[in-house]
Amino acid sequence: MKFKEINNISTPLNAPLVVKFCDSFLSKLRGYTFKIKIEKNEGALLVESVESRVATSIHMIFVFFKLGIVWINDEKIIVDKRLAYPFISFLAPKAPAFYVLEVHPERLKEFSIGDKIEII
Repeated sequence: MKFKEINNISTPLNAPLVVKFCDSFLSKLRGYTFKIKIEKNEGALLVESVESRVATSIHMIFVFFKLGIVWINDEKIIVDKRLAYPFISFLAPKAPAFYVLEVHPERLKEFSIGDKIEII
């Protein structure tokens, strides 16, 4: 499994954020399904092959806790963000995205639409 560090170039993060880099079908499908919690300094970065609203839509089926969801386009600009609730079946971004960043809900406030993100 690959890991990446996420930085918010526009507004520095309060603490480091290390995420699972999910670029395969199975790793994206799995996400946080059947997990019991997420730590504040961890997350998952789901990567698509093209910018899309449909391909970057998420489900929360069998996810037992809230997640902060940040959608990022190919230029690494945040295009949408939302708080996702357990068992809500479907969330889609307002604009096409290339990446879906799933973080602890308390980390969501560290990201704003229009911010530039760096993936290391």
